[in-house]
Amino acid sequence: MKTLLRYFLINLTSLLVATKLIPGLTYTGGVKSLIIGGIAFMIINLLLVPLLKLLFLPLNLLTLGLFAWLINVLALYALTTVVTEFQLLPYAFGGANLGGLIVPAYELSPFLVAVAASFLIGFITNFLQWLTH
Repeated sequence: MKTLLRYFLINLTSLLVATKLIPGLTYTGGVKSLIIGGIAFMIINLLLVPLLKLLFLPLNLLTLGLFAWLINVLALYALTTVVTEFQLLPYAFGGANLGGLIVPAYELSPFLVAVAASFLIGFITNFLQWLTH
């Protein structure tokens, strides 16, 4: 039971941080929908992701693990399908100048928002799991 609670809190935290940092991933309904999203994302990661990893194993081996990001994108898409309060919206990045490094403006489609959000969610989740073990 402690493991499920820890896993829920990690997923909830990673969803909250991703929605704050990536404007294209949004949720409506306040804390209640965030908690429902955390529970749904935990169930998706416990049930669906291992099946997808097994299904895409040959392709993942051929690409030396680089195809694994698609599994995370599919899990995030499943979350937005199951919990309708979560949405992937297009996002117009205005560009940035970071101490001489110029990042140009770019229009992110919902798929690219899902890729960026799944990368961030995966990073936060793995980091928090590393901290708790």
